[in-house]
Amino acid sequence: MSLNFPLLLVIAVAVCGLLALIDLLFLAPRRRTAINTYQGSVSQPEMAVVEQLNKEPLLVEYGKSFFPVLFIVLVLRSFLVEPFQIPSGSMKPTLEVGDFILVNKFSYGIRLPVIDKKVIEVGDPQRGDVMVFRYPSDPNVNYIKRVVGLPGDQVRYTSDKRLFVNGQPIAEQLVGSEPGTLGSAELYKEKLGEAEHLIRKEMSRYRMPPDQQWVVPAGHYFMMGDNRDNSNDSRYWDDPNIPKELLGMVPDKNIVGKAFAIWMSWPEPKLSHFPSLSRVGLIK
Repeated sequence: MSLNFPLLLVIAVAVCGLLALIDLLFLAPRRRTAINTYQGSVSQPEMAVVEQLNKEPLLVEYGKSFFPVLFIVLVLRSFLVEPFQIPSGSMKPTLEVGDFILVNKFSYGIRLPVIDKKVIEVGDPQRGDVMVFRYPSDPNVNYIKRVVGLPGDQVRYTSDKRLFVNGQPIAEQLVGSEPGTLGSAELYKEKLGEAEHLIRKEMSRYRMPPDQQWVVPAGHYFMMGDNRDNSNDSRYWDDPNIPKELLGMVPDKNIVGKAFAIWMSWPEPKLSHFPSLSRVGLIK
């Protein structure tokens, strides 16, 4: 079972905040009253006694200390920026395994933590965006792919590995063979919406029947990895619990945010590598 970190963070902030509030309203006044009573009963109060009477309970002390830190983390992570680590090669060459990325949480609207309900409209995903979302078949798992199809789009992927949107081929240009693959993998420069980026194809590998076509329903998005032949994306998802017309589609409610930067890389195995800043930069 995976941990629901946002829920744990909200609970921690609530508990620490409650302890701080109880101290402010009830315990602190009692301590002040006890100190005043003691100081009025002796001619020369001892500082050690005063300090002991003013001592906060250990649980309250910890709660008050952690509350501001946890609250800031909650606000930053829920509404501004959230860090992620890339676990697979499905977005190569844009993102490598071990890349640590930052995700803008407000690009597509302000959402309440835990329940993920959008409360403020800010913007919508654009074709070509690199987006983090919760996998429709298992919302506890986060995926990262590129937005290919917007609501209402017709998406087609052909036997020669060409992408069409609304009947128009997506512009691509051969860059060359991927280094180290002896020609088995080729890199292309693709222009998807306003985004120009590299994609990777293995021309001798086929995972699906040719000329598949999808229509993106309202409020949903069609996603693909830049590593076109090694990506578990909208082309391949299958779930008997999801209506056929929604298979492969990411609903708006599952959106986490827009990936915009790599801030560190730490390749696997981590014990054999050091963290690197060589890939730091904005995500195209």
